[in-house]
Amino acid sequence: MDRARNPYTPNAGAQPSYLAGRRVELEDFDVMLKRLAAGRPEKAMVVTGLRGVGKTVLLRSYEDQADALGWRAVSAEVSKNTAFGPQLAALVRKALFQVSPRARWDARAKHAAGIVKSFSLTVQPDGSLTGGLDVDPEYGFADTGVLIDDLPDVFEAIGEAARDRGTGVVFLLDEIQFLSAQELEALLASVHRATQRKLPVTFSGAGLPQLPGLAGDAKSYAERLLRYVAIEELREGDALDAIVTPAAQEGVVFEAAAAQAVFRYTEGYPYFIQEFGRAAWNVAEGPTVTLADVEAALIEVETELDESFFKTRVQRSTKEELRYMRAMAELGPEAQKAGAVAEVLGKTSEQVAPLRSRLINKGLLYTPDFGYAKFTVPQFDRFMKRYMPLNSA
Repeated sequence: MDRARNPYTPNAGAQPSYLAGRRVELEDFDVMLKRLAAGRPEKAMVVTGLRGVGKTVLLRSYEDQADALGWRAVSAEVSKNTAFGPQLAALVRKALFQVSPRARWDARAKHAAGIVKSFSLTVQPDGSLTGGLDVDPEYGFADTGVLIDDLPDVFEAIGEAARDRGTGVVFLLDEIQFLSAQELEALLASVHRATQRKLPVTFSGAGLPQLPGLAGDAKSYAERLLRYVAIEELREGDALDAIVTPAAQEGVVFEAAAAQAVFRYTEGYPYFIQEFGRAAWNVAEGPTVTLADVEAALIEVETELDESFFKTRVQRSTKEELRYMRAMAELGPEAQKAGAVAEVLGKTSEQVAPLRSRLINKGLLYTPDFGYAKFTVPQFDRFMKRYMPLNSA
């Protein structure tokens, strides 16, 4: 079949041609924005889940929804290698200009611009983030250099400017598990201020399953400010829709047995579905994708997943960390007790505890329960068994 018409999109965060199984999450985001626009407090939504379940895709859908409701959405990906303060300054500057173009600034917008400028100069004194902010800084606002004190001033100013313009602002932040405790605390304090003032400004974030614990550690009232939306693999019906519908939209039929085979292999994980769908389409002669096509595509699927999805995550791991993950894989995909992993390695829990901590910090493991760890990547146990033997030196 024509590869240029292939409707499957196995790319990081790429919007699929058909988004299956996320109706409730989309409706909840819509309700959140509408309530905030009406001056009714609503918890900020934070999406959590394993790698490849579609968190980033959901954030992109939230951006489209915000645009449709007349809100201003600004998005960014948090990184351990990028300073969060300057990143935020760039985002709030962008939000301000989207709320009100420079030529139409009234007194409220100029006040907000002055606060944004104060904040920008505090986090980046060279002035590189103040382009277009042709106002004096608002001294006494957002200029202490302490993020938890400054960021709430910025959120309040942006929210007031947006309310005057009949709009709202939502900051969409991906990978927020990489925020430090202080940065996450400042973000929560800003949402708290906006909620108290009934302002149409909020954020929605996405990150790994350990986020609720991190937020709770950062602020005791986090559970009253945030609504955690845990997304998982798709249920069978939704998964089959995600497999069959994109092809059907291009006039191609997926045989029931072929779709079931894809579902069994992918276990309903959205990224894996996209990868398998792409490979099966490219193998098939059409206009039907058969079970034989799916079976022929399997080698390509595993090769592509190993090279583009799994291997990039082990390449930043040390030999000892790899051995720890291989021992976890030997025990299965479920959450594993630290002592059990240590026993496979022939060591004590105390000896391997630093390895476990490093893997958690790298985002390769998370702790669903005290004393247990689980892979943040689905089917990572399968990959580790393919990647290296258990007793590798």
